[in-house]
Amino acid sequence: MAVGEWARPRVKPEHRGYRTVAGNVRIGSVIYGVGAEIEDPRGWVWTLVEAADGSRSTRDIVTAVRTRHEEIEPGDVTAALERLAAAGFLEDAAAPLPAQFSPREAERYSRGVPLLRWMDLGARASAWEAQLRLKEARVLVLGVGGTGGAAAWHLAASGVGHLHVVDDDRVELSNLNRQLLYAEADLGRRKAEAAVARLAALNPDIRVTGEVRRIATAAELAALVVSSPPYDVFVLGADGPPQIRRWANRACLAAGLPWVDGGYSGPLVTAGVHRPGSGGCWECLHDQARQRADLGLAPGADEPGTSAHLPWNPANAVTAGLSGALVAYGALALLTGIPPLEPGVRFGFNLMVPGDEVTVRLPRRPDCPACGGRG
Repeated sequence: MAVGEWARPRVKPEHRGYRTVAGNVRIGSVIYGVGAEIEDPRGWVWTLVEAADGSRSTRDIVTAVRTRHEEIEPGDVTAALERLAAAGFLEDAAAPLPAQFSPREAERYSRGVPLLRWMDLGARASAWEAQLRLKEARVLVLGVGGTGGAAAWHLAASGVGHLHVVDDDRVELSNLNRQLLYAEADLGRRKAEAAVARLAALNPDIRVTGEVRRIATAAELAALVVSSPPYDVFVLGADGPPQIRRWANRACLAAGLPWVDGGYSGPLVTAGVHRPGSGGCWECLHDQARQRADLGLAPGADEPGTSAHLPWNPANAVTAGLSGALVAYGALALLTGIPPLEPGVRFGFNLMVPGDEVTVRLPRRPDCPACGGRG
């Protein structure tokens, strides 16, 4: 939708502009990665920013600018509005709440929607458009232990319309230091069943389904990710069998399904975001990363986020929760386009060194056995 079709364009409240000592106009915040500084020697850009307060139509904004700056052509004003909108700084103050949301849901998501609006770098009349994408989305979560359970919790709270969780394990006492979906009352219960109950109680405005199912072969995983209607994103929270990420990569490439995985290796917490046809696939990224040891992989380990030389993967609520949050962040970005996260990347943190971020983005491999360099 062009800005000219908006009823009352306004600068988003999070990006309120101001003038610098030099007379330039700053809008947004460079600190957050969403900001710009515009040279304004004649002062008309500042007049435009002030006029775009949500009380005027595009025509009225043009009139307000030209009343003070007669030399400015109407087309220059509308073009400036279009550029600001394209950069994600404007919205339509008159955009209604989509009819798909109840008043209850409007209140539930009233804090998350402004964050989506803040991070949105595209032209969108209303931040509720992104929330609507979440409401209409279908996400499959395989494995609802530490990482997968935390990811499912974040996705449910964020308003993903349909979550389907799959797991075949039972809740054990040793799970409770990190698997925050469960309590002692769940001991011995199937995780899939307990997770459905917990997530449905967390957000009764979404649909949560689940099944007790073990994935033991590549064919079983390939069958799982295919659904009618199709899933929008696949979240891999399971850490076994050892080849499961390779299976997921092949299955999602075949299905054209975006997917996210995550995990932890001691204090190293990471997540990977993958979209078939965009960036290197998991095998492009992983096989090169193994050679460079960028992800702290143990000798012989086939998967990032594992410690293959140990009898179990050391973890606590912080490492599992962080990895799940990063996975959910990647899934939400794939679903909404906010922020515009480029797939084919693995990112995370080294908790031994606060502030030490891990980012690995490697190009496609022309000889990749999974995608043949096509993503």
